Amino acid sequence: FSTADISSSSGFGGAPSSINFSTRIADTSNYGCPPSELTDEDIESLQFELSKTEDEIQTLRQVLLAKEKYAADIRRQLGMSPLSNIKQNLSKGWQEVQTSAPYLTASATLEDISHSTVYVRTRESLSHAGQVTSSALSSVGVVITRRLAEMRKNQAVFGKFKEADGQAGGQQSHDTAGNMSE
Repeated sequence: FSTADISSSSGFGGAPSSINFSTRIADTSNYGCPPSELTDEDIESLQFELSKTEDEIQTLRQVLLAKEKYAADIRRQLGMSPLSNIKQNLSKGWQEVQTSAPYLTASATLEDISHSTVYVRTRESLSHAGQVTSSALSSVGVVITRRLAEMRKNQAVFGKFKEADGQAGGQQSHDTAGNMSE
């Protein structure tokens, strides 16, 4: 059972602090129960340290929240809107991404691929296939347009015949009706 003494020149609030704690990691095979080797004094000491650490965490959260509010107030006084802050953060983040090793490696790889003969041939083949397909669809469109125009013309001619037949048929029935009445 060993202990470590951690001293710092400034603990919370600037006061020097010295913390004694056990370097033993609790056995988690007992579902969080302390190992039977710990004495009541050790358990009490660890519980006190845990409580103290949780209090420090809460204090740090409160300090962080106060600092964030203070920074937001300063930004507001400087005329920086939350939107401009987000924009600035995104811009800075994008610059960091562009200078990161993975991004540079991926960019170089893509550059190599785009200049490879296989890529160039594939791009040219797909471009040619697209042009041929476009030309074929255009030709189909022209043929369909012509057929529709012919159908309209034939329909107009047929309509004229029908009208002429209807007028002639109407006169015949009128003449027939006139002959019957005589």
